[in-house]
Amino acid sequence: MGNPFLWLILTILDIYFWIVIAWVVASWLIAFNIINPHNPIVSQILYALSRLVEPALRPIRRFLPDLGGIDISPMVLLIGIIFLQQLVVWGWFKILSGY
Repeated sequence: MGNPFLWLILTILDIYFWIVIAWVVASWLIAFNIINPHNPIVSQILYALSRLVEPALRPIRRFLPDLGGIDISPMVLLIGIIFLQQLVVWGWFKILSGY
């Protein structure tokens, strides 16, 4: 049986990963005029996703160069989340092995 703290940290990171994916997909659907952002339900969902994702994207955008209309900050954030998951697992096994 695994450690519940390790499970909790990895689960929170995994949920945040999928929130970022949902935000990216929603922004594409708005950009291609597939969903209407003026719909109250859609607007609330977009607001919630933006409030969850934008604080993590803001510092990344400050360091990335201007690429015109291309925003790669979500991709950098997703890579960072995966790196953090791997770091947590690696650190946990280092602690267990006595290093």
